[in-house]
Amino acid sequence: MNHFLQLTDITRDQGQWLMVRAAELKRMQHRGEPHPTLAGKTLAMIFDKASTRTRVSFEVGMYQLGGHALFLHASTTQLGRGEPVEDSARVLSRMVDGVVIRTFGHDVVERFAAHASVPVINALTDWSHPCQILADVMTFEQHRGNISGKTVAWVGDGNNMAHSWINGASVFGYQLRLACPEGYLPDAGLMAQAKSEGASIELTQDPRVATDGADLVTTDVWASMGQEQEQAAREQAFVGFQVNGTLMALAKPTALFMHCLPAHRGEEVCAELMDGPQSVVWDEAENRLHAQKALLELILNQ
Repeated sequence: MNHFLQLTDITRDQGQWLMVRAAELKRMQHRGEPHPTLAGKTLAMIFDKASTRTRVSFEVGMYQLGGHALFLHASTTQLGRGEPVEDSARVLSRMVDGVVIRTFGHDVVERFAAHASVPVINALTDWSHPCQILADVMTFEQHRGNISGKTVAWVGDGNNMAHSWINGASVFGYQLRLACPEGYLPDAGLMAQAKSEGASIELTQDPRVATDGADLVTTDVWASMGQEQEQAAREQAFVGFQVNGTLMALAKPTALFMHCLPAHRGEEVCAELMDGPQSVVWDEAENRLHAQKALLELILNQ
């Protein structure tokens, strides 16, 4: 393994190792046991998008693993003054052991990785958010056991999170049902590729079909970062796509609800469900830390 730009950059065996190791690291942290497995390692974090969970989890994760993370906002580095991505990749590769990038265009992380001589991690692009799925799968498995063969229902935009759930179906073996309104569908080529690799994926425009008998129901905001000007139009397009008690009642009684956060209560999810007993969003948020620590071990100890 070299770079981690999307979930399919890891094998199914590596995915299972990450889940086991993340759970172990979580137990060690909760017991207060030191685990400086990355002592002396450095991680450059280039962020071009706002962040709470991603930034904190990577910075704290590196600290707990004995390493050091450097936060670099694109606007305060030479990237913000027009330095080519390729040149920044070459320079940083001579100073750090790995690079995390959170930006808009997925082509930016691909170009950076193509010219970097150290591992590069995608911390979110408009195309995919693979680190979030690691935390989500970890959360499900801690509550309900192995996710392989289980049914995941995605309700909402065919966005970067939907794309990562599609990739995850190939790696973790769950059955995926996506409910997206017309005009907001996930990439057809990505779905076709995943299906050709044996992934079980269904696409519908009816959230009720997607959630019927599901083991996990998950969603995201209707207008992601950079789409704020589309908010009003999206609210109209997504009428009927709110995840609420009525929709969750169609899932299994043991079904869990997840949201990658931040959430807009009253839009894509009702407040009662968000704060209710089926919701595991706070465990999900915490597990960003543990899952990414396992990922950092895997990718920086090559």
